[in-house]
Amino acid sequence: MRSQKDVEYRFELARGFLNEAELDYTLKRWRACVAGSILVVENTGLAVLMLFGVSPFTHKPGRHLSQLISEGTVTEEVAVLVREILPELEKYDSNEKMLAKYGDESSYQLPWELFNEQEGLMAIESARKCMKVSSEIAALVQ
Repeated sequence: MRSQKDVEYRFELARGFLNEAELDYTLKRWRACVAGSILVVENTGLAVLMLFGVSPFTHKPGRHLSQLISEGTVTEEVAVLVREILPELEKYDSNEKMLAKYGDESSYQLPWELFNEQEGLMAIESARKCMKVSSEIAALVQ
């Protein structure tokens, strides 16, 4: 297991980005809301990985969490919770993060053109879910 301080740091990052994403949502800044939500999803996924001693140096925590489940590294109770957030981790992987940062360069669409209220809502709901479920996982493991 990684140091408790390292895990807590990831959760603090996620909480900070969730606060920003919530504000961006109320201000109708859809791209910023999605970008902040993606960072919540990523940091909560990394925090969970770190609970099991896995390096936080990945942009695809879902892949590594799936592997922990298939290897039987986690209890069934934890596996059920991890499976709840895997869709969010897969949806908001590095590709979505790149779109939020750079837009779609192949079609010359700027990031502000790619995201609307519905995408903002979906992203922030995913962020909230990841925050809740990853906190439940941490409580079980620690």
